Amino acid sequence: MREQYRTAPLLEADLAGDPMNQFDRWFTQAVRVELHEPNAMIVSTADADGRPSSRTVLLKAYGVRGFVFYTNYTSRKGREIEANPAVSLLFPWHAMARQVIVSGRAERVGREETAAYFRSRPHGSQLGAWASAQSSVIGSREELAGAYEELAARYPQGEQVPVPPHWGGFLVVPEAVEFWQGRENRLHDRLRYVAEGGGWSVERLAP
Repeated sequence: MREQYRTAPLLEADLAGDPMNQFDRWFTQAVRVELHEPNAMIVSTADADGRPSSRTVLLKAYGVRGFVFYTNYTSRKGREIEANPAVSLLFPWHAMARQVIVSGRAERVGREETAAYFRSRPHGSQLGAWASAQSSVIGSREELAGAYEELAARYPQGEQVPVPPHWGGFLVVPEAVEFWQGRENRLHDRLRYVAEGGGWSVERLAP
């Protein structure tokens, strides 16, 4: 299966001065064309022995600091980040023939920031964060549903659910951010920002 990408070029002169502003441009365009879940990203981590793993999570904030997502800290990705904070993010915007690839280091966000986001979540999602011991082996779907129902009885709709101590945000501080634009004949445009001396340099990569 092949598709010929016929898109506008991505030129150095068109880039924003830093990767987060450039990401904001592309993300805004993805939202404008109603791309399905443009904040869905693949987070790749590796354990202390270098064995990689990947999964899709939702970006919940971005800005000058970097990219923020939330998870159970005892999950596989949470444990791996604690052992090895080097991570990669991939935004696969296939419908636009675009990708954004981030290399950086993850660190926990503060508990106040985590609490503020947790309280913005739907009630059911708050309960789910308690009910699921993410990445652990469970006996059945019924076991998970039972844990959820117990929590729903303890914290009915309208009652504040406490923030789980084992759950929170990670901030990915970028060290390199590549903007990939599909072009004809597989001669794609790949421009990468690289952190350098408190600023950013831009380099073009061969496709």
